[in-house]
Amino acid sequence: MIIECVNCSKKFEVDSELIPNEGRTIQCGSCNHTWFFNKNSQHQPDIRVDKVEIKSETSNDEAQIDEFIETKENIKKTIINKSEIKKSSFRLSKLLSYILVFIISFIALIIILDTFKDFFYQMFPSLELILFSLFETIKDIKLFIIDLF
Repeated sequence: MIIECVNCSKKFEVDSELIPNEGRTIQCGSCNHTWFFNKNSQHQPDIRVDKVEIKSETSNDEAQIDEFIETKENIKKTIINKSEIKKSSFRLSKLLSYILVFIISFIALIIILDTFKDFFYQMFPSLELILFSLFETIKDIKLFIIDLF
């Protein structure tokens, strides 16, 4: 079954068994818009209501129709601008989460190297000097952070 988002008109293929006969709430994977979808009314999406309202008005009210369309376009622009703001903040949080994972992984690597240092020193004799320098650098960074506070 193909379902079309009532907000952004993106089409998705969904298994018809996932939607009961009485309908269910669906969220668009593209724009995150949530709406209630019913199998029986799938050919009558909610987004077409504004076109019906325009047709029901008399043809002499073209100014009102133009104003309605302009208002609708302004609302769409506002929604697009808000979604762009969400995307930019999402990217910053994603970057911060990557940095946090990198720091935790680096600390875990140091703990593993320190735990098995005797074994690694036998396999790689020059590793002792490198690990010592690494530990001294970490101590210097720790002292620097303490001095900042």
